[in-house]
Amino acid sequence: MTGENKLRFELCVCVVVFAFLCFVSLPVDAAVKKYQFDVQVKNVSRLCNAKPIVTVNGMFPGPTIYVREGDRVLINVTNYAQYNMSIHWHGLKQYRNGWADGPAYITQCPIKTGNSYVYDFNVTEQRGTLWWHAHILWLRATVYGAIVIMPKQGTPFPFPQPDREQVILLGEWWNADVETVENQGNTLGLPPNMSDAHTINGKPGPFFPCSEKHTFAMEVEQGKTYLLRLINSALNDELFFAIANHNMTVVEIDAVYTKPFSTQSILIAPGQTTNVLVRTNQTPGRYFMAARPFMDVPIPVDNKTAAAIFQYRGIPDTVVPTFPHLPNPNDTSFALSYEDKLRSLNSPQFPANVPLKVDRNLFYTIGLGRNPCPSCLNGTRLAASLNNISFVMPRIGLLEAHYSDTAGVYTTDFPDLPPTPFNYTGAPLTANLETAKGTRLSKIRFNSTVELVIQDTNLLTVESHPFHLHGYNFFIVGTGIGNFDRAKDPAKYNLVDPPERNTAGVPTGGWTAIRFRADNPGVWFFHCHLELHTGWGLKTAFVVEDGPGTDQKVVPPPKDLPPC
Repeated sequence: MTGENKLRFELCVCVVVFAFLCFVSLPVDAAVKKYQFDVQVKNVSRLCNAKPIVTVNGMFPGPTIYVREGDRVLINVTNYAQYNMSIHWHGLKQYRNGWADGPAYITQCPIKTGNSYVYDFNVTEQRGTLWWHAHILWLRATVYGAIVIMPKQGTPFPFPQPDREQVILLGEWWNADVETVENQGNTLGLPPNMSDAHTINGKPGPFFPCSEKHTFAMEVEQGKTYLLRLINSALNDELFFAIANHNMTVVEIDAVYTKPFSTQSILIAPGQTTNVLVRTNQTPGRYFMAARPFMDVPIPVDNKTAAAIFQYRGIPDTVVPTFPHLPNPNDTSFALSYEDKLRSLNSPQFPANVPLKVDRNLFYTIGLGRNPCPSCLNGTRLAASLNNISFVMPRIGLLEAHYSDTAGVYTTDFPDLPPTPFNYTGAPLTANLETAKGTRLSKIRFNSTVELVIQDTNLLTVESHPFHLHGYNFFIVGTGIGNFDRAKDPAKYNLVDPPERNTAGVPTGGWTAIRFRADNPGVWFFHCHLELHTGWGLKTAFVVEDGPGTDQKVVPPPKDLPPC
């Protein structure tokens, strides 16, 4: 049986085009969608190199999950690979049901080789583009795919109905084995080798060797409207994306509708999704879609450009495609102005319920550091921290420890403020960079409102960071360059229609303020979505207490929860 045949739907099988039309025959009532994910190793060739990679159902990228708002989803993951595995359904809120969230040793122990686990969850009050990926080691380099959530039956999009749609997954490719690359970096105490290419739907495009057949092409018709569901599934790179001669209208971010605006390029950080409408109103031809990194500090990065082809029907392949105008790799002004245009739709049907009163104020500083490591190349190992604490992963799932009240696994004394205030974004600080270590969490009262300011620092270097909060969306009420000023900056907050996301960018040498209501009990991971930094300790978790009602408590664990 092929990988494609193993992807089973209970009610229908949909191909990428016309995904929304695949659901017209479904009943109005919520359905149960069942999938089988076989985690298996497959030989794949890119850039003149063949290597075994970990896949789902032998597909790279993995299969797209199609569901409708209100559906129940059952995904049986069977692990045939040599690595332990867990899969995270990125952006799904998993209300009271962290057991289905997926991050290894946070909400579950991983699925061991030869074992299975059923992720059983409901899709509640969410619609749009999300994605799934491995959430252990660096395996998400190849284990990832899209989640397409259609609105409830009879509910139209709050923007012009597209004629077609297409998932666009942006990724990275290493010629070497990714786990070997990660382990080499850890052994040396240095950053691992950067990727060898960026990819669009798993293919690097024609600017790389041996890539004629490894170029994604999308055929389009003149005079149509296309919905592109863009996902940055890269491990470590924020990316610009553009289509030559075609404007894009942004209509959704992280499965939340936005006020539409037109742009020539978008910026998308690892973990984020963006839906855009593209009108095929140009002279029929062949046009490149392209993606390349944004990096506005002198840090080494894979600066290669991935390309795919946006090809009008009837145009021969011999026509040379036009290349788009992408922002310069260090174009900070474009990055800031683009982010500033993002606004929640905030309509009567899709309101932006921004918390106006704050019960708990948190201030977290991002830091890079060096910890002693006698066996490492320079006698130190690079580390990363929040409030100078590098997170230590536990040996059993934090949610299980919380639910069963197991002592000694974690503490709830993560500080609300950094230990020592300083000029966070002043001159680079390169001495006394050792970090504290611990499995320290922050306990949050159920239904309290939280404001968290995430402040970049110049410990070693400033850098932009995309932060992802599991189990929640949040509102990005403010952002700025320099040090956050508690006396002045809140007056500039947008409390009317701020962007609502699950992954927020913290600008280089700046800060981002987010707000959310802690109405989802459980243990929820909070981490930088640059895999490099997550591995160095740039992460923590929130313990959100149960509420008083029976429907405000963590549900019991499933019987097949993987053991440690």
